[in-house]
Amino acid sequence: MIYLDHNATTQPAPEVVNAMEECLTRAWGNPSSLHASGQQARATRESARRALASLIHAPAANILFTSGATEATCQLLLGPLFQPNARPRHLITSAIEHPCVLEPARVLESLGWSVTRVGANADGLIDPLTVANAIRPDTALISVMLANNDTGVIQPVREIADLARRHKIPMHTDAVQAVGRIPVDFAALGVDFLTLSAHKFYGPKGVGALVFRDATAVAPFLRGGSQERTLRAGTENMPGISGLGAAAQLAEREMAEDAVRIATLRDRLQAGLLAAFSDARVNGACASRVPGTLNITFPGIDAVTAVMNLDIADIAAATTSACSTAKHEPPHVLTAMGLTPEMALATLRFSVGRDNTQDEIDRVVATLTDLVPQLRS
Repeated sequence: MIYLDHNATTQPAPEVVNAMEECLTRAWGNPSSLHASGQQARATRESARRALASLIHAPAANILFTSGATEATCQLLLGPLFQPNARPRHLITSAIEHPCVLEPARVLESLGWSVTRVGANADGLIDPLTVANAIRPDTALISVMLANNDTGVIQPVREIADLARRHKIPMHTDAVQAVGRIPVDFAALGVDFLTLSAHKFYGPKGVGALVFRDATAVAPFLRGGSQERTLRAGTENMPGISGLGAAAQLAEREMAEDAVRIATLRDRLQAGLLAAFSDARVNGACASRVPGTLNITFPGIDAVTAVMNLDIADIAAATTSACSTAKHEPPHVLTAMGLTPEMALATLRFSVGRDNTQDEIDRVVATLTDLVPQLRS
């Protein structure tokens, strides 16, 4: 199969699988136990934490392991509801966020919070000025993603974090599509919270992290034992954490070289498709994007049908976020950028990864050159 859906998930790297197997066969103890087996597991956990800290330039002590970015984001957004004297306040986010932010925001609204969802321009960018204009005296948090899952557009998070800090408002960024693909420096970004998932950069599913500047600003969400400095109860997913650490080490070592090659392949795919279809539109083309993402509209096709036909041709692509495909609606990111529902429903997302080849890209262009006219007729 030609796999071009790396924004949905990536295949765990061999180094990751080896680390997980090592954990399952040798460091399988409970890291909370005091005996040697437990301490071996604890050392494995802390080694993974240090590896992730090195990749994203954050203090290791400020990394909280979770089951993924969705849990981490829910802990951040919904955790304060369980604090004493919690009261409804105001959240600022964007209309192009992943559902892991948009759905908790709806929960907050149902409980009396006010939510402002700032729009994006035609290039898929959030304007920091629109965020500044949305700030109110009761704004409790600003949440804007670092890189968009549909278009790959990199958002001006540093600028938004600067204005948030001037107003003394905490700032969160969903960095799921950025970590392991582009350099991410938690300290330099200036955000207070960052969330990520391992399976987007060749790690395993079911593990991620919430990164924070101040532990006192993080409210426990899962309650029970004293794991993770009492911030997340429950015995840790040690194989997953081991895999995350290995993926972080791999990314730190190879990300720069991979990014150049992946961007070249993405650009080759984009150029080939634009040459074949003069009316095709690349969404986010004028903005900085993560290396592998191509979001392209072919007017007159049905994207779901196209994905099914590509699958028959042994090519894996997508229409939008894997978390949103079951809704059978126009991708909200694209309509927020100004595309009509019809155009949004005629859009495909290709996301290139480290194992793709030039020959594969050329085969995809050739397949679509034949397929798109068939779908239009």
